[in-house]
Parts: sequence; structure tokens; C-alpha cells
Amino acid sequence: MKYFDRKLISFKKLSERKSKVNIAEDYIKLDSDYNINPHNYETIKKLAKEIKTARKNNRPVIMAFGAHSIKNGLSIVMTNLIKNNYITHLATNGAGIIHDWEFSFLGKSSEDVRANVTVGEFGIWEETCFYINLAILVGASEGLGYGESIGRFISDDGVYIKSEKEILDQAHKNIELAAPLLDLLQKIKQFDLKEGFLKVDHKYKNYSIQKNAYELGIPFTSHPMFGHDIIYTHPMSTGAAIGRTAETDFLSFVNSVSNIENGVYISLGSAIMSPMIFEKSLSMARNVAIQNKLSINDFSIYVVDLAKNNWDWTKGEPSDSEPEYYLRYMKTFSRMGGRINYSSENNVDFLLALNKELSLI
Repeated sequence: MKYFDRKLISFKKLSERKSKVNIAEDYIKLDSDYNINPHNYETIKKLAKEIKTARKNNRPVIMAFGAHSIKNGLSIVMTNLIKNNYITHLATNGAGIIHDWEFSFLGKSSEDVRANVTVGEFGIWEETCFYINLAILVGASEGLGYGESIGRFISDDGVYIKSEKEILDQAHKNIELAAPLLDLLQKIKQFDLKEGFLKVDHKYKNYSIQKNAYELGIPFTSHPMFGHDIIYTHPMSTGAAIGRTAETDFLSFVNSVSNIENGVYISLGSAIMSPMIFEKSLSMARNVAIQNKLSINDFSIYVVDLAKNNWDWTKGEPSDSEPEYYLRYMKTFSRMGGRINYSSENNVDFLLALNKELSLI
């Protein structure tokens, strides 16, 4: 096979990009107005009660969400939910990580894909691609997860670059981390990075859900797919580091799911990532539970998306003659057991209403 050489790409400064969303102006305030379908509001009241009961009994409440939740400006609302101990684990895809980082660094995110692909500039942004990959690479060399690596990078306003001697000494002492340490050393030399703390100011980091989750000690995991995110365009991208940190995050997610009995799972605007990682995690968790004569069957799944739905999923799967049969993520979730709920709703309105309801009970 022949391979594309990323070193041939001419990257542009992120500040040169026209971005659609300015986080300081467009973030969703906790007291923002919302408009909820009356039927969905009853679901939200039920969900709020289940969250309160789960947390009272020290059971997990996991929320997986798509990148639009970040792009729509919901980070402050999400932060309020973790600060009040309502959500115990957050999970998103690679794009969610990128939008949150760009907001933290530049205060802006979301580009015109159609226009920028036309001129070969979509995703070709130096700071986004270089710094996110560097943070992941350093995190991998320390055994951190994907989300944790970026959360720390934002919180610390930079990252420490080790000397060659430090890296080789650590690789000699810790065989498990030898490969990512040597990958890091190779990139340090390739990009002529200097030993010491590399300061990268994140002037808008208080808007970052990753930073806030990291500082609060709440698991924030990323579940990317190779080739899906713009950071793969850059020669700083290191597949081994991305894979290692993503695997660490996946196992953290599985650990949370393994405790989901009497807990709650919320899937917010994630038609692919959330159902796929949940079904594998639940099967893994049940495998171990059954060996120990335990069960994982008493939990709730709340799915929120914009697709219209007329099927009552509590009755099981529709036949293949029904349009809802092809609502793939609901078909997946309906096979997981537990109690299933679906709300066709805007993620901003849903999360604002849930946050409000939790404050009232």
C-alpha cells in the first residue's frame, strides 16, 4: 500500500479560521428559557427522581453525549450537573473533545465544512491538531486516558516536556509505558520541543467541561474513531497514543457501566458512539457479574435525540415493516434490558429542563 504524507500539508493558524460559535456569547446559561414537549416533561420529572434516588444510594448516573452538546454551548449546564453530584461519568466522542478544547483555547469553534473542504482547509488548523495530539501523547506516556489528558492540559495551561534522559530512564524502569515514552521522544525530536513546561494559555477554560470534570475528579472519557476527527490530519498525530488513551477511557467507561445496577444511563444526541460502547460494556460487565452469581438488570436508559418516534419501546422491538425499526440506536438500546425511555427533543431544552427539575426536588 502507498501512504499519504501529512508533512506535505500546509497548516493554518486557528485564529485565521472563521468560526460559527463564540462561547462567551453563545454559551447556555443555567437560567435560559427552554421549551419542552409536555410528554417529554413528564419523562424529565421521572428521570430527575431516578437520578436523585440513584445518587442517594451511591449508584452511578452516566451521561454519554454527542459533539453537538458541546457545540451548542451546554458546558456550563453540564458542569453544574457534575458539581452537584448528579452525574458521575461523562463520555463523548473525539469531536466533543475538540470543540471543548477550541472553546477553551480560542473561545470559538465550529467551522464551515463545505466551504473549507472546497479549498482544502477543513480541519487543517495548527494549534488544534498539534496541541491536542501532544497532550494525548504525553498523557499516554504517563498512563492517562484520552479525556483526562486533555482535561489536565486545559487545567494546567500547558504540558511538561521531559528530557531525553528522563524518558529513557522511565522507559527502562516501566516496560508497560516504554512504547508510548519512546513515541513521545521521537515526536519531541521531530518537532524540536524543548525540555521544560510548555505553556499554552487557555483563556476561556472556565467554559470547559473537560477542565471542570478533571478538577472535580469526575471521569470524562473520550471514545474516538480513527479518521473521524481533524487531529488525524497532523504529523503530530500518533496512532499508538490515541489508541492507548482511548482504550484506557473505554475500560473506565466499562467500570462505570459494571456498577449500573439501580443506576441511570443517559444518551444525549449520540446515535453511534453511545449505543456502541454501551452494549459492549454491558456485555463485559454482565459476563463477570454472572460468574459471581450477580445480575445487572435493574437500571434505566434515557435516550434523547431529534428523530421523531411513534413506537413504544417498552413493548420491545417493532417489526421491520415499521419505520422505527430502522432507528438503529434505539434498536440497540432496547436489547440491553433495563427500563428504556425515548424523548424526541432538542438537547439544550432537555438538559436545561432536567437541571431545573433536579433543583426543585
